[in-house]
Amino acid sequence: MTSSDSSRTSDNAIPEKYHRTPVSFVRRSTKLSPNRQKLWDESLGQWIVDVPRHHTSMSVDPNFVISPSALFGRDAELVIDIGIGHGESTIAGAKAHPERDFLAVEVYTPGLGKLLAAMVDEGLDNIRGIEANAPEVIDAIEGQAQEVWVFFPDPWQKARYHKRRLIQTGFVTKLATVLRPGGTLRLATDWSNYAEQMRAVMDEHPKFTNLYPHRLRGPDSPLTRAKREGTDNNQPVQEAEALDTIGGWAPRFTTRPVTSFERKATEAGRYIFDLCYQRVADH
Repeated sequence: MTSSDSSRTSDNAIPEKYHRTPVSFVRRSTKLSPNRQKLWDESLGQWIVDVPRHHTSMSVDPNFVISPSALFGRDAELVIDIGIGHGESTIAGAKAHPERDFLAVEVYTPGLGKLLAAMVDEGLDNIRGIEANAPEVIDAIEGQAQEVWVFFPDPWQKARYHKRRLIQTGFVTKLATVLRPGGTLRLATDWSNYAEQMRAVMDEHPKFTNLYPHRLRGPDSPLTRAKREGTDNNQPVQEAEALDTIGGWAPRFTTRPVTSFERKATEAGRYIFDLCYQRVADH
């Protein structure tokens, strides 16, 4: 897919340190339709960042630097959308805020291909896509972002795979380095146990503060309801055990569209959890 494909190596050739670092994604099909492949090839280096790789197909050369002003040809507030799926949130944000620039990070090639097609249809030039591992992308970005979005990351439901979840202290620390003081981190998930972990990680991090402390705590909390009803394929628990005494759930982010993925989650009986944190100033 990129000019650096020829340098890709098999997992057997990857240095041991990469095997010791769990990744938060599983590579799926990279196949594009002929029309979208043509669009991809034409967009590489313009709307799709041509990433120099390191040891894997989704890695980023540690010497690579992404300059947002050079990438977009202007100085504007930057929004980083991580794990875009089919790009609905990126497109909606870019349409609502033409004064902002949007960097869409995704490892699923057809998702970026669909984003590209939508950009052409909508005539949008304030989006750039990058096909790479999100933590390495964050390391490569020069400058400060106004917002970072992480909507519906892979929940890695089985307990033994929780270490693969993206929202962990180490990754959040990386996000703190790329967000400007006062910047916003928006999170969303449809799995209550991941929502609870996200909140715990974020509430404990010294670089972030919850913009909606205690909101929807108690019986009105979606976490209380999810635990009480057992909507994560678990057995429901007693009311006293289910009660969420912390809260902190944000209102739905207004520019995030209801995707088919989210609609299916709702139809399956799962609740949607939004969290919103502000990057605090350095002292």
